Amino acid sequence: MQLDEVTISRAIVSEQTSIMLEYLDLDCAIVGGGPSGLTCAALLADDDLKVGVIEKKLSFGGGMWGGGMMFPRIVVQEAARRLLDHFSISYREYKEGYFVASSVEAVAKITSAACDAGAEFFNLTSVEDVVVKGDGGVSGLVINWSPVEMTGLHVDPLMVSSGCTVDATGHDATIAHMVAKKGGDLSINGEGFMWAERAESMIVDHTKEVFPGLIVTGMAANAVAGENRMGPIFGGMLLSGERAAEIVRKKLQG
Repeated sequence: MQLDEVTISRAIVSEQTSIMLEYLDLDCAIVGGGPSGLTCAALLADDDLKVGVIEKKLSFGGGMWGGGMMFPRIVVQEAARRLLDHFSISYREYKEGYFVASSVEAVAKITSAACDAGAEFFNLTSVEDVVVKGDGGVSGLVINWSPVEMTGLHVDPLMVSSGCTVDATGHDATIAHMVAKKGGDLSINGEGFMWAERAESMIVDHTKEVFPGLIVTGMAANAVAGENRMGPIFGGMLLSGERAAEIVRKKLQG
């Protein structure tokens, strides 16, 4: 078979255009493709919800890819080991209560689970603003290509509607900051010092709806709450993503 360059290009453009049109209206928009966002996406999509993951970078995985200081290994504590099992991530027990896994395998398998469940991924896409109408809370996102933002070009964005929005943007808590900056009733206390035990034990409690229609998860949850950071232990991230999915599920079910 002779390959035709125009056919290849048309296949890519037509398919992605179709997907973008379909996913302009979402049950849940997850901003940030790190471990908590990916976990949330996989679990929600598994419930047949229309889920879109918006990631400003080229690749997904967030801080999990790099493990600890570029050693591609992560630690997960006993409380979250069942989620490693859920996603078929291999691990070994380092000592009682501490389990070591490959950061690359973890990212790949959670991402694969989200894909298999039906979540759609939009990389190189930045969120410029949120849609808030009256007192109705966050009902959508204003998006643009990340290179547009990076180069400072004046290009008008597009909008996506969402039943719920999950801020999984990590330490920056980007979406929460947007809401607060525009006058939303939301206090952001900032991230505290490194204290793994406290940060891991509190992150699920901090995973919550902080403004109507906006749920924070992962390090965004700790940053909003003024909680500590934890470094390359990722059990809390997985558990926080699971908790965010539970909150979204209940909210959408009414």
